Amino acid sequence: MQKDNVFYPPNSPTSACSSSLEAVSLPDLYDTSYTPATALIDNFLYSGVYILAGPPKTGKSFLMAQLAYHVAAGMEFFNHKVTPASVLYLSLEDNLVRLQKRFSRMFGVEGNANLYLATKADSLNQGLEEQLTDFLQSKPATKLIIIDTLQKIREFSSAAYSYASDYHIITLLKEIACRHNICIIVVHHTRKMEAEDKFDMISGTTGLLGAADGAMILQKKSRTDKRAQLSIVGRELADREIIIEFMPESCTWQFIRSCQQLWEEPKDMLLEQVASLVSDEHKLWRGSATQMMQALNISTDDMLAHVFTRKLNVNVDRLFHDYGIYYHNKRVNKGSDITLQKLEAKTA
Repeated sequence: MQKDNVFYPPNSPTSACSSSLEAVSLPDLYDTSYTPATALIDNFLYSGVYILAGPPKTGKSFLMAQLAYHVAAGMEFFNHKVTPASVLYLSLEDNLVRLQKRFSRMFGVEGNANLYLATKADSLNQGLEEQLTDFLQSKPATKLIIIDTLQKIREFSSAAYSYASDYHIITLLKEIACRHNICIIVVHHTRKMEAEDKFDMISGTTGLLGAADGAMILQKKSRTDKRAQLSIVGRELADREIIIEFMPESCTWQFIRSCQQLWEEPKDMLLEQVASLVSDEHKLWRGSATQMMQALNISTDDMLAHVFTRKLNVNVDRLFHDYGIYYHNKRVNKGSDITLQKLEAKTA
């Protein structure tokens, strides 16, 4: 959509949520520019379904309350930039009195109008999807839903804990997340049995992790420890671990350190050149691939126009996250219609 000479990215991802089979050839795949994966919390949380698991009484609910508040307020979360959004927190093992005490102790009584709380909800087979749909329609700025806990929305049957049922419940939540381009976090428990891979400790079958877009495991060496390790894995994320410490006086978690440095892709000189076409003063560039190559002094003897656009199409995410540029390429009869838009800088 273009208005007042500014290009606005679509509100929903281009990936389809329908059940029909759609096949695409590899050249057509390269010739298509997809909407970049946008982060709710940079390098931490994207749209999709995530599982937070840990033993009972390790502070999972305090962690989720803190995450919910920080997203609603647009505050940094464990040194990661946050995109502010409305949040729905389904604290299904609590009551409103307990939530009032918890949040006032954690954040004071000023409040945040972008954070919505509920202590009762239907199970997935008894109306939760409709409840969430109605809420999202009435509060379209909502980008995060936290369900604490998964057990409270389970569909009970004779196969309640089979791989198929575990995979199915996460798939249903993913369909909701995909349809509305939101993130859903479900809180769950780990089993007591140790495992070589800590993510195998998630209670239930591997169907839960197999269907989810990511998972976080919160662990302490002992229940009385203040420090904990938060291990993170995801489709859009590099696997990593961070150390956090619980602050009893405020009931919040404090970031201590990351256990490894995040890997960064080396600079791509072509993307560096493309990024130079827009700036804070000149936020918009629009033209064909040939015009862009001419502006960058790239000869068609060195690179064909369709190869040039394919290189940009497959780097949509890097242009968006590394350079703050929204790139869109629309194929037209005469070739390509490319739009570059410099995005506003995020504020913590």
